[in-house]
Amino acid sequence: MNQKLRLHTPVAAASLAALLAGSALAQTPPPAAPAAPAAPAAAAPAPEPDWTFSANVGLYSQYIFRGISQTNEKPAVQGGFDLSHKSGFYVGTWASNISWISDGNPDASAPLEWDFYGGYKWSLPQDFVLDLGVLYYWYPGSYPAGYSPKPNTTELYVALNWKMLQVKDSYSVDNTFGFPSSSGSNYIEGNLNWDVVDKVNDTIGKVTIIGHVGHQSYASNGAYSYTDWKGGFSFDLLGVTLGMAVTGTNGSSSLYTNRFGNNIAGTQVVGWAQKTF
Repeated sequence: MNQKLRLHTPVAAASLAALLAGSALAQTPPPAAPAAPAAPAAAAPAPEPDWTFSANVGLYSQYIFRGISQTNEKPAVQGGFDLSHKSGFYVGTWASNISWISDGNPDASAPLEWDFYGGYKWSLPQDFVLDLGVLYYWYPGSYPAGYSPKPNTTELYVALNWKMLQVKDSYSVDNTFGFPSSSGSNYIEGNLNWDVVDKVNDTIGKVTIIGHVGHQSYASNGAYSYTDWKGGFSFDLLGVTLGMAVTGTNGSSSLYTNRFGNNIAGTQVVGWAQKTF
């Protein structure tokens, strides 16, 4: 055997072994990185409660009802409670100070309007909501002998709502707000509550444009019938709703001027601050 070849064979073998080992090591993938912990599953949304309760209280520069000042253009404190079921059933109550009864007859003392109502709302296709209900206006107080009919009034109402718009008709089943033989009177109205901005900043929240037109007809007392309108706005400020509106009617000033000389059916401005809980 060639001596030179003999002497270099172990070296060559060792070199070849090292090369092969290095090649095998280079082809071996590095150990996989440990898997990141799985993100926790999103919590399921809380189920809708069967019943929802809310309350509201507000301070108004005056109480305007269907275009007519109920407080002789003086301030009013108002508030109420509502209880609703997820099925669509609801009940509620609401109250405000008033003066219009004693403004018309100084021998009557009825400083409060207290309303009770209940109804049912059906969700319809295309975002329509049908609302049927009954509302009772109660005016507790003391009345002179022979004062009739009392102003207490019961109305049935139906409303169709679509997003920001509402059309509503209210029909009285008894004498209406003290007008004699006025059963069957009705009030039909269209309303706009357009939320133009959901949130302005961290201080000012939702901004809403308000519009309204309505017509009050009095059975057997047609001279007192009138059309009213309202335009205004409101916005949320630190959780309190502030608003202002201008209202007016075409009611006869000779019929709607009270004993203090104020035309309570004339153009009025009302501002308010309300808190809902």
